[in-house]
Amino acid sequence: MEVMVAKTAGFCFGVRRAVDRVYEQVQNGRKPIYTFGPIIHNEEVVKDLEAKGVRVIQNEEELGGIREGTVIIRSHGVPKIIYRMIQEQGLELVDATCPFVKKIHNIVSAKSEGGYEIIIIGNAAHPEVEGIRGWAPGPVTVIETEEEARNFAKKTEKPLCIVSQTTFNYKKFDKLVEIISDLSYDRPDILNTICNATEERQTEAREIAKKADAMIVIGGKHSSNTQKLFEICKKECANTYYIQTLVDLDIRLLPSRGCVGITAGASTPNNLIEEVSKQCRN
Repeated sequence: MEVMVAKTAGFCFGVRRAVDRVYEQVQNGRKPIYTFGPIIHNEEVVKDLEAKGVRVIQNEEELGGIREGTVIIRSHGVPKIIYRMIQEQGLELVDATCPFVKKIHNIVSAKSEGGYEIIIIGNAAHPEVEGIRGWAPGPVTVIETEEEARNFAKKTEKPLCIVSQTTFNYKKFDKLVEIISDLSYDRPDILNTICNATEERQTEAREIAKKADAMIVIGGKHSSNTQKLFEICKKECANTYYIQTLVDLDIRLLPSRGCVGITAGASTPNNLIEEVSKQCRN
C-alpha cells in the first residue's frame, strides 16, 4: 500500500510557538501556571501540560479568583477584557496568541474605532472568533453560512469591514463575501485574514484526497481547522476517516492495496502523524 503524508500536516507556526511558550514557563519553574482556555485544540498536549502542573482556566469567573501566578493567553487569543483582568489582578501575563490572530485583533480594533461595522466570517462559538469580537468596541456580526449571509442586515449606517477566522475554508469565505457584497451595500472593506498555512494545508489535503483510495485526517475533536480538512477530504474521497489518536485508527477499514492519504490539523503533534503513517505501512 502506498502512503501519502501531507507535507503541511502537523503543528503550524502559531501552535508550535504557543506550546513552546508554555513548556518554557514549566522549565523555568514558574508556579502556579495557568492557560486561559486550552493552549491549543489537542487533548493529548493539554493532558501532558496538566501532568506538569499547568491548569486551564475556562472563564472570567475562574480568572477572577486567581491572586498569584502566570497566566498564558491561548493561541486562539482572547477578548481585550481578559488582558485587563490579568493586569489588574497583578498576575504575570504571557501572550501566546498566534501572530496571525493578533493581526486580526489589531485590524478589528482600528476599524471599529474608525467608524466601521465589523463582519467576522467564522464560527461564532469558536474561541478565536470570541476573542476577535472582544476587540471591537462597535457593532459586530458573525456569519458562517450562506443563509446567514443572505439574511444579514446592517445594524448601523457605518461602512462594512469583513475579516475571517484564520482557519476558515477559503473557498467558502469567497462565497459568503460575494453574497454580502451583492446586498446593495456600499463596497465593503474586505480583508481575507485566513492564514496562508491554512490555505496551503487545505489545498494539499484536497489534492491528496483526489488521488487516495482512503484518507485519514488526524486532529482534536474541537479543532476547527481539522474539521475543515475532514469536510474537504470527504468531498473528494468517500473513505475519509477522522481520528484523534492512533487508538481511533481501525486499520481494517483501509484498503489492502492502493493509496492511503494522511493529513492533520495544525494542533497535531508530528510524532502522532508518524505513528499513524507507520501503522498504515505495516
